[in-house]
Amino acid sequence: MLKLSRLADYAIVILVKLGEQEGVVTSPALAAITGVPEPTVAKVLKVLSAHGFVLSQRGAKGGYRLARSLADMSVASVITAVDGQIALTACVGGRECDTGLSCGLCGSWDVINTAIQSTLEGISLESMRPKEACSTVLSQINKLNATQTIREGV
Repeated sequence: MLKLSRLADYAIVILVKLGEQEGVVTSPALAAITGVPEPTVAKVLKVLSAHGFVLSQRGAKGGYRLARSLADMSVASVITAVDGQIALTACVGGRECDTGLSCGLCGSWDVINTAIQSTLEGISLESMRPKEACSTVLSQINKLNATQTIREGV
């Protein structure tokens, strides 16, 4: 199964949510907005800052903001920043693997890997923003949760 790492997934969520905010946003605030634990948000922001996706501002009014627009960030670039090169198998890109000579597929995975890489490069984080239908569902869930909290007297 092809699967993103949890940190790459979180990085995309954090960047998209950060792009929806005005001004700088603190790590604890992003944790509250995204539901990602604050230590993990801090770890992801450190990586994103090192790779030029976010800018950090220190001080009492400190926090993080995007270094460039979501439209200028691709899903592939975030995955690569967090996880390293996108490679389906050990032999992708001419690298050596333990079974390269005996399996006979050396280089065959490059076609698939290139297609996936190109597709992910063509998807901007702007296009990952929640769609209206998703926002409507989330709004309804939040209203139900608020109603439930009021009924429980919490």
